[in-house]
Amino acid sequence: MELFGLKVFTLGGFGEITAGDDLADLIAEAAQSRLADGDIVAVTSKIVSKAEGRVVQAADREQAITDETVRVVASRAHPGGVTRIVENRQGLVMAAAGVDTSNAPEGVVLLLPVDPDASARAICSALRERTGLRLGVLITDTAGRPWREGQTDIAIGAAGLAVLDDLRGTADVSGRRLDVTVAAVADEIAGAADLVKGKTSGNPVAVVRGLGRLVGELDAAGARALQRPSATDMFRLGTAEARAEGYAEGFAAGLAAAAGKS
Repeated sequence: MELFGLKVFTLGGFGEITAGDDLADLIAEAAQSRLADGDIVAVTSKIVSKAEGRVVQAADREQAITDETVRVVASRAHPGGVTRIVENRQGLVMAAAGVDTSNAPEGVVLLLPVDPDASARAICSALRERTGLRLGVLITDTAGRPWREGQTDIAIGAAGLAVLDDLRGTADVSGRRLDVTVAAVADEIAGAADLVKGKTSGNPVAVVRGLGRLVGELDAAGARALQRPSATDMFRLGTAEARAEGYAEGFAAGLAAAAGKS
């Protein structure tokens, strides 16, 4: 796909990934001489999880979700079971804590990498050493979004590139000052990469070319910088959960007030 100066393409040649596989070696071998300075390599989180041995038995999926959960945002029962939207150990708010059965071997489910930013740094460092190129690496996963139908890939790990493009203080084409615009470029790149990787094509790695201006130092802020702090999160709970919490707080305040008058 080529659009507005971007080129996005997949790297073939990947078989089933197993625990202990060296992803940087496999990516470099699949790329051969196709990588160029300033490229950004987008790696599907599932192969990182497989290489890092982040698998559990499918029968333990619900317990795995519970174990990976730090905070429940919303939980809804439906004819097919219960959907839990939670904040997981990586600080991501996702359905089922990111525990997934798709593209996993029969009988197991995949957990997200323990530290996606660290995984991205390891892959990026090794790729830079092997190729001699200035590369960036993203680890991507699929997530839903409030207010919007469907899912898209987002960056859950990053190394060697800017994940945010802060445009505050610059002017738009009409000369108006931008005061709040900070582009989540890592998520935008992850979404572009997913357009060519697909969900069922068996292409877990894509290369995005044309954004070399974003590629920088290996220790640049990782994808965790994209996570909104709780102090500025206006949608920290689901609607039913927020109502229940508000009701409980109001009830407790009413009891306290009544006790104070007695």
